[in-house]
Order: sequence, then structure tokens, then C-alpha cells
Amino acid sequence: MASGGEVKLFGMWASPAVRRVEWALKLKGIEYEYIEEDISNKSKDLVKYNPINKQVPVLLHNGKPIIESLVIIEYIDECRGAVREVFFAEGEKRVKAIKCLEETLRALDEELKGKKFFGGENIGFSDLVLGWMAFWLGVSEEVASFEVLDPKKFPWFTSWIDNFLKVPVIKENLPPRDKTVEFFHSYRRLHLAAPKC
Repeated sequence: MASGGEVKLFGMWASPAVRRVEWALKLKGIEYEYIEEDISNKSKDLVKYNPINKQVPVLLHNGKPIIESLVIIEYIDECRGAVREVFFAEGEKRVKAIKCLEETLRALDEELKGKKFFGGENIGFSDLVLGWMAFWLGVSEEVASFEVLDPKKFPWFTSWIDNFLKVPVIKENLPPRDKTVEFFHSYRRLHLAAPKC
């Protein structure tokens, strides 16, 4: 994105996708106005700029809305899907989902072997795309009472989490952990209580 002009970001404090966009904007030194959205009572502007799915994040650059700010590759979607499956699964389904998630973590651990970040010594695009895992995977473990972030099984991945979360731009732009845990406890309860079709 070329610098200059008015930049606004419509977001929601607990959204990993929003944080990913914020990290990218801050790392690029792009000034922007942040607009917090209440996802249960969406603003007219959010609906106006993203009329199809009415979701955050929405980046507004000189009045032009961008609703897909990252190129999302299939592997990343699978990664997020694996965490989501464990987060909501119970019983035997959870055991299978954890095995699937561990396979994904094993592949990421192998990719990080000998490196501080995915691209080497400096944080890059791949780190931002996967950065949600550094914070929200630990939150998910706490909320849904499971454990996959084992330094013995995944030494490079857990080291990457530590390195990623120490980057000042990342560290200074994470939501409060206790508030995030509380939010996702409520979110999970609502999901599990909803009637299954």
C-alpha cells in the first residue's frame, strides 16, 4: 500500500485478523485511525464498507474499502481450522483434532528449524500471517483445557512464539490476555450451547 492519504481500520479488540493488520500497518510505519466495532451492534460505516459479510477488519484507504487485506493461502486456513476444531470438539473428536493440530505444528516446527523467524533473523510477512497463533493458540489452550504447545515436541515453534511476542510492535499491540480469555470463554460457551443443525 502506498503511503499517504487517510487510512482507517475498522476492528474489534479480540480479533486475531484485526491484530494481524495492525501489526503490518505499524511495522510499515503507516499512520491510521482505529475504529472499534461492536460486533453485536455493527456501525453503519462497517455495513456500508463491507456490505456482503459485515465483518472486521476493514481497511479504508482514501475512502476505498479493502476487506481482504492479506493473501490467505490454503495452508494457513487449514492451520486455523485445526485450532478451531480442537477449540470446539469434545471426546473422541477432540483427540483426533489434537492429533491433526499437532501434525500442523510439527510442519511449522520443521519450517522454523534453526531460524528465529520464518524468514530468518527478521520478522516478515509469514510471521504476521501466522502471528495469531503466538497469542491466540495459548488463549485457546487455556479456555478449552487442552495442551499442544510443548517445547519438547515443538522446540522451534515455541521459541518462535517467544521471539515473535518480544517484538515491540507486536507486544505493544496485543489485547489484554485476561480480557481475551474471558471473551473466548463466553464465545465457546455460546457456541457449545447453540442447537446443532
